[in-house]
Amino acid sequence: MKITDIQPSEYAPYQEAYIKLVSDEWSLTEEMEVSLHNFIHFVREIPMDKYDYRYAEGKWTIKDIIQHLIDCERIFAYRALRIGRGDSTPLPGFEENDYALSAQADRRSLQDLLNEFSMVRHANILMFKSFTKDDLMRTGSASGYTISVRAFGFLIIGHQLHHINVFKERYL
Repeated sequence: MKITDIQPSEYAPYQEAYIKLVSDEWSLTEEMEVSLHNFIHFVREIPMDKYDYRYAEGKWTIKDIIQHLIDCERIFAYRALRIGRGDSTPLPGFEENDYALSAQADRRSLQDLLNEFSMVRHANILMFKSFTKDDLMRTGSASGYTISVRAFGFLIIGHQLHHINVFKERYL
C-alpha cells in the first residue's frame, strides 16, 4: 500500500499538505522505516548550538519539535489503533501547544529524544504491519473528520517531513 492509494475522502482537507509530502517510492511500513532513519541522520547533522534555538519569541526549539513529533505520532497511532480495531467512538482533537508547554523538552538530551522517537516509531511500524488490508481501510472520526487507518500512517510520515522542512527554512 502506497501513498498513491489514498483518496482525499480518507483524511481532513487540512491534512493534504502532509499527505503530499510523502514519497510514492515505498509502501507505508517501508516509508515509516526509511523516514525514521532519514530523520535521525538529519537531526544528528544539525549543529549542537541549534537544538535550543528559537527563531522568534515564543516559537518552539528543535528539541520541542522533536518532542511534538513524538507526541503527535503517539496520538495518531492511538487513533489508528482504535479505528483499526473497530472502535467507532468519535475521537476528539488535541491542543498541541498545551502538550508542548508541559513536555519540557528543553530538560531532555537530544539522544534521549531521538531514542524515544525511534522506539515509538518501531512500535508503530509493528502495529501497522499487524493490520490487515481491511483494517487499514477502516474509517472513523477524529477531530470531526472522517479518516482511514492507513491515512494515519501516512500522516505520521508527512507530519515528520513537514517539520524537517521547517527546520531547514527557519532553524538552519
